[in-house]
Amino acid sequence: MSSHETLADPEFSLAAIVRQWFTASGAMVVELDPCLSATAVLAHLQGSRHLLFLDSADQSADSGPSSNDEPKPAAEPAAKKAPASQFKQPPPTTHLSLSRFSFVAADPIHSVVVPPSHDRSPAGVAAHTQALARAFDSLRQMLAELSTPTIPGLPPFQGGVAGLVSYECGLVPLAAGASFAREPAVPLISLHIYDVVFAFDHELGRAWIISQGLPKQGPAARRLRARERLESFLSRRDRPDSAGSPLAPPEPGGPPENAITPLYKNLVIRSTHSPQSYREMVQAGIELVRAGDIFQANLSQRFFLAAAINPLKLYLRSRLMNPAPFAGYFAAGSVQIASMSPERFLQVVRGTVRMHPIKGTRRIIASPEADLYAGDDLGASQKDRAENIMIVDLVRNDLSRVCTAPSVRVESLCQLERYRYVQHLVSIVSGRLQRGLTALDALLAALPGGSVTGAPKHRACEIISQLEAGTRGAYCGSLGYIGFDANADFNLLIRTFVMTGDSIEFSVGGGITAQSDPAAEYAETLHKAEGMLRVLASFGVTGYPADKPFTPGASPRAAATGTGAMP
Repeated sequence: MSSHETLADPEFSLAAIVRQWFTASGAMVVELDPCLSATAVLAHLQGSRHLLFLDSADQSADSGPSSNDEPKPAAEPAAKKAPASQFKQPPPTTHLSLSRFSFVAADPIHSVVVPPSHDRSPAGVAAHTQALARAFDSLRQMLAELSTPTIPGLPPFQGGVAGLVSYECGLVPLAAGASFAREPAVPLISLHIYDVVFAFDHELGRAWIISQGLPKQGPAARRLRARERLESFLSRRDRPDSAGSPLAPPEPGGPPENAITPLYKNLVIRSTHSPQSYREMVQAGIELVRAGDIFQANLSQRFFLAAAINPLKLYLRSRLMNPAPFAGYFAAGSVQIASMSPERFLQVVRGTVRMHPIKGTRRIIASPEADLYAGDDLGASQKDRAENIMIVDLVRNDLSRVCTAPSVRVESLCQLERYRYVQHLVSIVSGRLQRGLTALDALLAALPGGSVTGAPKHRACEIISQLEAGTRGAYCGSLGYIGFDANADFNLLIRTFVMTGDSIEFSVGGGITAQSDPAAEYAETLHKAEGMLRVLASFGVTGYPADKPFTPGASPRAAATGTGAMP
């Protein structure tokens, strides 16, 4: 393990404070020693309630200038790349415009959690629809009551509502959910009000603690509360007993009952699909497209591993080996989320909403010539561009529900973005919120994400539930925040581990159109899973040799010798 993954509690006290001040409204701002990293704060707060890390992890010391020629970040140089001995892999591209800020928060002052429901009866759907409506109404009211202006010159998340919104949360109003339950039981929503945030600007190499002093009202009362809360975080005196921490997981148990098929011969990772059954599911989707039911559907398979890896260690290893600009870690009660997402779902800045749908994928190839060809092939692919453009139209429709009609526009169409193991076509659609609507309205209008469902969305969601025959949970949900200042930023939870004490799962999928090839679609899911499989292999729990290049389809024995493939 790299020394940068350590979870040892660092020396973290008033000595880390460079300067401090109060705002006119009573919030307390503390500038920290720039040598203090976000991961050190994460270690300091490990075991705290609903620990949240919104992490711009896509930073690399060995890559060249980014596409917009921005300077490299000054912060956290040690966390930029994995040891060279771990894997031979192509250098990632930096995305500083997307990877500038990271945030750590814990110990929220209020929580709103709606547990999952798999009662598909009309009464069950109505009850859960009402429960979600009440939850979002209460969050809307609290955000209005706790509204505070943006503190100038600081990173954008300065406190507010943050956490998890599951894929099924977006299905409840559509009555298009799956028909039976599964484990782990990811809540429909797990959203919390954080009054204290550690904020990092990687471009400037600076860090702050922002303590809002809420829910107290009035400058004097807020100043007292803000200082008290900040001191509690520095001293960790309100930290729960370590017995309740994710750092002491139970012994591993058996795999879930619906984990039916080994991914490779003799491999301990199991999937909901064999190669043949996945191809058959894709073919069924293709036939529905040809029949005119839908234009596109996003289908996926889910992988399981029975292992008790420390969730924070798994996340820290992931951010070293498979960095991404919209990464995150979240302790959501009985489950923990560790995401290396490359996709922004939705952002709201001063009333302007932007969504960044991804459609179209090619694997990063070590050979520069072959990799350049793969990128050119992706950019010229009619099938991939058609997928992306269909989802852009869907996103425009979603935004039109909450934005003024003339303001909805496509800012960028089918631009190529490169990551550690894959490259994608990414578009950007934006609009201005209608008067009286908020970031919460925009989030609800956009759920579930178009790039992970299909078009038309309602019918695509029904087909996904029928063909996948299970719930997605955190996968294709969202992790992010809505600030006290009404700004917001959410990722899309793809490339995401979901962990309990004795199991790990993750899902990968792709868009299905009339031009799809079932075998190619199956291979694409393995390309997308490659970074995650490498992370698990580095812990020695997968049966796959961690010191060999990963080849989708190869058996462990073949990988060890460099020959052979799974039929």
